Amino acid sequence: MIKNPLIFAATSDVAGKMRGKSFPVSDLEKRTQKGVGWTPTNVMITCFDAIADSPFGALGDLLLIPDESAGVALDFKDGGPVERFMLGDIVDLDGQPWEFCTRSLLKAALDRLKAAGGISLISAFEHEFQFKSGDDQPGQAYGHEGFAQRRAFAETLMAALDQSGLASDTFMKEYGANQYEVTNDPAAGHQSADQAVILREVTRMTAKRFNEDVTFTPIRDPDGVGNGVHIHISFLDESGAPATYDKDGVAGMSKITGSFIAGVLKYLDSIIALTAPSDVSYLRLTPHRWSAAYNNLGFRDREASVRICPVTATDPSSIARQYNFEYRAADAAASPYLALAAIIHAGAQGIEDAMPAPNVTEEDLSVLSPEELKSRGYVRLPETLELALQRFESNETVCGWFPADFAAVYTAHKRGEIAHLNDKDTSARCAAYEEVY
Repeated sequence: MIKNPLIFAATSDVAGKMRGKSFPVSDLEKRTQKGVGWTPTNVMITCFDAIADSPFGALGDLLLIPDESAGVALDFKDGGPVERFMLGDIVDLDGQPWEFCTRSLLKAALDRLKAAGGISLISAFEHEFQFKSGDDQPGQAYGHEGFAQRRAFAETLMAALDQSGLASDTFMKEYGANQYEVTNDPAAGHQSADQAVILREVTRMTAKRFNEDVTFTPIRDPDGVGNGVHIHISFLDESGAPATYDKDGVAGMSKITGSFIAGVLKYLDSIIALTAPSDVSYLRLTPHRWSAAYNNLGFRDREASVRICPVTATDPSSIARQYNFEYRAADAAASPYLALAAIIHAGAQGIEDAMPAPNVTEEDLSVLSPEELKSRGYVRLPETLELALQRFESNETVCGWFPADFAAVYTAHKRGEIAHLNDKDTSARCAAYEEVY
């Protein structure tokens, strides 16, 4: 059968969906210069494909410029088509970054971090997902049998990630029903977010090749476990040396790390609307779900919103290379670019304000009274998306990190998403998100 191979030029939008337009491979050189046409109101397309109230209407034109450094050409060698796509940046007709392009927003946040602390970012996204079908026998949490049932899928997935430019790391049977976790190696700057988008799409593509479907939804079953996205972060100084660790710092944090994390914790209840942005995200972000419910830093504590991660080294130089912390109040309903941008801006604010390193908790904060929490500087994170949106839009500092109209556009988008769910109970809401993520 004749064919003209196509490349899909893509953006990860504010709904965390990969959308775009395809063009012939033969036009690649032209398209990396001139892009493909895009429309401002596309930013208002919710995850359910409804268009929220748009300030743009039918007006305006943009360009989506594919980036060859974020391209994938994936051949499963099973007789099916080669999957080709490229992530890119949305610009106006003068070539300037569009103020609602999530990838450009992340690049701006990285520039701020460099200016604030003279440091560059190394990060990695750790993903949990579930198969929509298949038997899940009791007793298989973290088990070999549960892994073996998906071995063929896992081995194909790891090969597909490697072929897509990601260094595959681990694959495991997770705790939940039909739940698995996949990780890849860290990357610098915005590339880690590129890789997170690629990983999600390649995982879905691999499942399709096995005639299955997977979902990265924040929570499938209101009574079950959730699917988180854990973002691991460390820093390099201007010479390329590790800058996250100090053996004399609180829990090993360097001064700049302590200030960064302090900023994240201070603004966490306002940025969570960007990092956990679905209606059902807040079913997962509750105490005793191994997720995050308070703005605390934990030492190897998987209930903390930010966690100091363990290292296996013993000598100081090796510890410094391994040392990292993990942001846990995120899920795959968020664009990786937007989630990481929000975290970086909060951390950069902490650096600019020279905030002291936060205290480290090693306790169950859910047993403390509101008065005790307040006296120690902790807050319960928002328990609904609407409350999270209110805290975001009312925080002038946080809104000021983004272009002038961003907060209004983002909250209108998300309220359009919420409106789609108005007649649904909790189980139906979970089912709706399972289908789209």
